Amino acid sequence: MNKNDLISAVADGSGLSKSDASNAVESVFDTITKALSGGDEVRLVGFGTFSVAKRKASIGRNPRTGEEMKIKASNQPKFKAGKGLKDAVN
Repeated sequence: MNKNDLISAVADGSGLSKSDASNAVESVFDTITKALSGGDEVRLVGFGTFSVAKRKASIGRNPRTGEEMKIKASNQPKFKAGKGLKDAVN
């Protein structure tokens, strides 16, 4: 399922027009992104938790040349599925 499929499914399931469903889906994505950018986490009980994981700086190797290179520290978005989602999938 891609983004357009998700918007169509939301529109069908909620009775909203496709443009209203698109605005709703975009708003949810934007809100989650802003919360993670601000260092917060988003907990959706029964669905899962969006959070930010901090990766330390490390030293890696260029696969072509074997030369060592520094990998900068970074923040990575992370999702942990909740019990309700896990149970629905299994």
